[in-house]
Amino acid sequence: MNPQNLSGSSNRRGRRLMAEINVVPYIDVMLVLLIIFMVTAPLLTQGIKVELPKAGAAPLPEDLSHDPLVLSVDRQGRYYLNIGKDHDKPLADQLMADRVAAVLRREPKTTVLVKADTNVPYGRVVAGMVLLQRAGAVQIGFITDPKETIPVRKN
Repeated sequence: MNPQNLSGSSNRRGRRLMAEINVVPYIDVMLVLLIIFMVTAPLLTQGIKVELPKAGAAPLPEDLSHDPLVLSVDRQGRYYLNIGKDHDKPLADQLMADRVAAVLRREPKTTVLVKADTNVPYGRVVAGMVLLQRAGAVQIGFITDPKETIPVRKN
């Protein structure tokens, strides 16, 4: 009896087995996932629509120990906080101050930032800062967009 006949019928005519992986289906899956992530990524941005003023300030350090507490003031002068499950709903002045005070009692070194629309009345921003200070915030920073620089042409 021939030993080649014992190995099976697929190797009868001298063909070798191929040990390659077909990667075409994996590439198809990867392309579909890429398209899904590209479509959903812009939808994941959360927050209050605020048109920030332009300023040439230095960026915050990257090594913040805690997420900053952000008070957003929209165009109508309504206050929003980036904490809690209803962070996209406006808060009454006292409720906002109470929530900030609770956060600062728990974590006194929490960075407090104000993100105010460029068209909101200045008095409303100052009133929000006063509420933050009464709640225990010692240092308050502002969030702005980077200032656009106009290149100077040299002759």
